[in-house]
Amino acid sequence: MTTNPFGTLKILLAEDNAINKLIGTTMLQRLGFEVKHASNGFEVLDLLDMEDFDVVLMDIQMPEKDGIEATEDIRNMSDVRKRNIPIIALTANALEGEEEKYLEIGMDGYVCKPFRENTLLEAIEKAMAKSR
Repeated sequence: MTTNPFGTLKILLAEDNAINKLIGTTMLQRLGFEVKHASNGFEVLDLLDMEDFDVVLMDIQMPEKDGIEATEDIRNMSDVRKRNIPIIALTANALEGEEEKYLEIGMDGYVCKPFRENTLLEAIEKAMAKSR
């Protein structure tokens, strides 16, 4: 089992696929993180308005408002802390140039699905270090 160096982080997992949500939640909870869910970008924005999170794991392809649109909205929020929250892209698209595209729109990291526990933890660590 991978060791979590952060203690308890509150993570917003934006994922519309039930199986990916279950796998991600199980993995994150096993690492000792608190997890809340959103199934689309509108839900992400609503939850961010109501609560504080340490990290957003953002699926790129979601219905109604995708991860790119939600990230752009987050980066334009008036609340500085929320505007600067670490956001990590979650995607099955492992195409060349994808990571650069996500970083350009304001995401702090990128993880390909299916991901492993240690890969996810490394991405969280890098994103959190960037935001400090």
